[in-house]
Amino acid sequence: MTRAITLRSRPVGWPTEDNFELVEVELPPLREGQILVRNLFMSVDPYMRGRMNEGESYVPPFEVGEPLQGGAVGEVVESRAPEFEIGDTVLHNYGWREHAVMDASEAQKITPLPGVPLSAYLGVLGMPGLTAYVGLLDIAAFKEGDAVFVSGAAGAVGSVAGQIARLKGASRVVGSAGSETKVRYVIDKLGFDDAFCYKANGPVVQQLRRAVPDGIDVYFDNVGGEHLEAAIEVSRRYGRTAMCGAISTYNDPEPPPGPRNLFQVIAKRLTLRGFIVNDHADRMPDMIKEIGQWLQERRITFEETVVEGLENAPAAFLGMLRGENLGKMIVRLV
Repeated sequence: MTRAITLRSRPVGWPTEDNFELVEVELPPLREGQILVRNLFMSVDPYMRGRMNEGESYVPPFEVGEPLQGGAVGEVVESRAPEFEIGDTVLHNYGWREHAVMDASEAQKITPLPGVPLSAYLGVLGMPGLTAYVGLLDIAAFKEGDAVFVSGAAGAVGSVAGQIARLKGASRVVGSAGSETKVRYVIDKLGFDDAFCYKANGPVVQQLRRAVPDGIDVYFDNVGGEHLEAAIEVSRRYGRTAMCGAISTYNDPEPPPGPRNLFQVIAKRLTLRGFIVNDHADRMPDMIKEIGQWLQERRITFEETVVEGLENAPAAFLGMLRGENLGKMIVRLV
């Protein structure tokens, strides 16, 4: 037996802890080609909110009454697969539970970097890091000298995207965040040239204009809504936007109207391109090699907000949606 978090009911608007349930589940016997993993860390991410809704999307919805899924790092405690030994560290997608049985093909063996915690493979060296890397370099086609704006700059993806832009030679990197404390973190710790609190000091477009009076070439969009409209307004001609997420609208039963200035996309010859990181798994080795080297050289930094215990995973997820995390929100299971 093991413990798992299931989806008790589908949220309408903002989720609550009543939408989740901690249960005991029976693990199936191990078959040939399978491994049993004890999870050490699990991830909670914004995309999971969309999977709680019914209906088609780019990934299947979570099933009511079934354990949720998501990124996790764990230790192999039993193996009937020749490619894995007891004690191996693996990355997989059977989070939200303390133990998981899976086919060997569903797990990726990882070799921890010296001085880098295992939880980093759920953040800066995991899916968020790959999202930042691909979104900035491939989707937005960043080039040296670009002025870059990153929304959600204190989060798991935005914090990495801004640092990559800085290390790759951006002329200016600015970000938005949800509190003055996060603004200071983005500037003082991550090395952004400027940042602003979108919840204070006026409309986003006015604050963005003050931060980059000459305009932006690249917008890395984690937020959507008002931020996207402001970025379109402040973009230079031929600007590029990587549309990664729209967390400002995820919990609205009736999402607000889209940007009101879409004609500017035509007038300025802008490129707005959405992407799903799962389509770019082939870039993972390049990302781990480059960001891993920066980590070891201490040229890039990251923060984690760690919540203890599987039973507190729903609270961690809800806190992440409210913006209570600095950097990556992680749940430690053991």
